[in-house]
Amino acid sequence: MLTIKQLTETVGQGITPRMVRHYHQIGLLPSPERSTSNYRLYSEADVHRLQRIVALKQQGFQLTHIKQMLTNQAASKGTDTLLPQFQQQYQTVLQQLIKLRQTAMALEGLLGRDRGCQSTQAAAIAQLRLLETETQAAQSISEALWNHLDAATADHPENFSEALQNLLPDLSQRPEIEVNVLSHLVLACGDVSLAAFAKFSRDAIKAARDSLSAGCTVVGDIPAVSNQLDQTRLTHLGCRWTTLIDNPHINDAAEAEQTFWQEPDWQERLTSLIDGNIWVIGYAPSVLMKLCKAIAQHRERPALIIGLPIGFSHAPAAKRQLMQLEVPYITVEGTLGGGLLAAVVLHRLAASLIEKPDCHCYLQGQ
Repeated sequence: MLTIKQLTETVGQGITPRMVRHYHQIGLLPSPERSTSNYRLYSEADVHRLQRIVALKQQGFQLTHIKQMLTNQAASKGTDTLLPQFQQQYQTVLQQLIKLRQTAMALEGLLGRDRGCQSTQAAAIAQLRLLETETQAAQSISEALWNHLDAATADHPENFSEALQNLLPDLSQRPEIEVNVLSHLVLACGDVSLAAFAKFSRDAIKAARDSLSAGCTVVGDIPAVSNQLDQTRLTHLGCRWTTLIDNPHINDAAEAEQTFWQEPDWQERLTSLIDGNIWVIGYAPSVLMKLCKAIAQHRERPALIIGLPIGFSHAPAAKRQLMQLEVPYITVEGTLGGGLLAAVVLHRLAASLIEKPDCHCYLQGQ
């Protein structure tokens, strides 16, 4: 049995004795046993219940909602009742994200304008102040104002570098090549928030440049990824490329995932391709999971893993496994990813070694 102080120390996460006493008062935690000296005493079951409360709070649930969820779960003696409530909470959070995304799009439409588009700067500033004070969504900006602001866009090409300077977070503490990779990832997907979720291991850039300079092999997970690689620069650098699941009929992440699991030959082939190669994974999360497991078990060491598979449960899990390994990696937390983004990372790493116009010089005379 634990005292209230021991209980809070066991659970951690900022829980205090005062919070525990409050949970007793509102019925979220059952009344505890008492010692002969009238001290509260807690069991392992109390620890687990408080851990569930903390976890649900961190997901955004209110205390009254948590109490109802735990009551329903106890009545049903299982977790079946939790799934619909999680789905409801997810839809609520998703609607909040949509509203925030609408506001972000409105701000991007104003802040991302280069000097050539700022002929109506006073109107734009006034609208920015409105958004700041009232947290309005994109619908709050009238169609007439957008038409007025957009009038100058047909007069010149878009200045992407200037827009990125206005929109990206402060990246001054990051290496120049890393900033270049992040900027091109944002340009490839149009989502500025991606920069906050991109993760580079400490040695990723150096490992990539050393391996590409040495003429390593680049392994894509499926043909759709390999076909997007910068084959011109790879040829110039003396690098080769190959595909793990070399099946031209695979079109998307779902097919890649199923094919990898149904045909053991691909899993065996994976082990033989690990050591010294750069991996570019843009579709199948199980390829990244299997790769991480093989590295942990057999101690093969790839030159670099660009891990950007697509998925809603396996992909985030695979990326977390990747970030726990002591190998060079570049990834993006969560569900964000895809073959194009994975290929863009390799493009920029190769471009850091051979920039224009020299990237095509080996073609001269052919």
